[in-house]
Amino acid sequence: MGRGKFKGKPTGHRNFSTHEELISGSSSRPRTFKREEVREDAEEESEEEIEKEEEPEKRKGTLGLIEIENPNLVKPKNLKAGNVDMKKTTELSRREREEIEKKRAHERYMRLQEQGKTEQARKDIERLALIRQQRAEAARKRGEEKAAKEQKKGEARKAEIKKKPSI
Repeated sequence: MGRGKFKGKPTGHRNFSTHEELISGSSSRPRTFKREEVREDAEEESEEEIEKEEEPEKRKGTLGLIEIENPNLVKPKNLKAGNVDMKKTTELSRREREEIEKKRAHERYMRLQEQGKTEQARKDIERLALIRQQRAEAARKRGEEKAAKEQKKGEARKAEIKKKPSI
């Protein structure tokens, strides 16, 4: 098996030197690379010591300039009983607040609807009154028609009785 960048066979895999091999010098990498790494390690260690003395912690990019509380950071949900602050009130999220407001508004609307104070309730009451009136008129007409039919039947029976010859 080959070592390094190029594979010897399609089934082969690349091998890399470990940190221990680099330090001991048993790596198959060229000597120039080893010397540069040793220099870089020494420079990094000296720079780290200097930085530790000057500043305890230096952050990358804008983190060093601005301290921000990350809203997307997952907060631990499990708390120990001793760590719970009973006086602290939990704030609802925007979605939860909107959902509660929506439920309250719907309940208030339904109460007004039952009392007949909303515009839709007034329209419904007017519509119901109109329907009741139409049904009452239809029932009265049916009653009149039924009475007229019975009267005609009664007259037809009387006429049959008169026409029948008596024996």
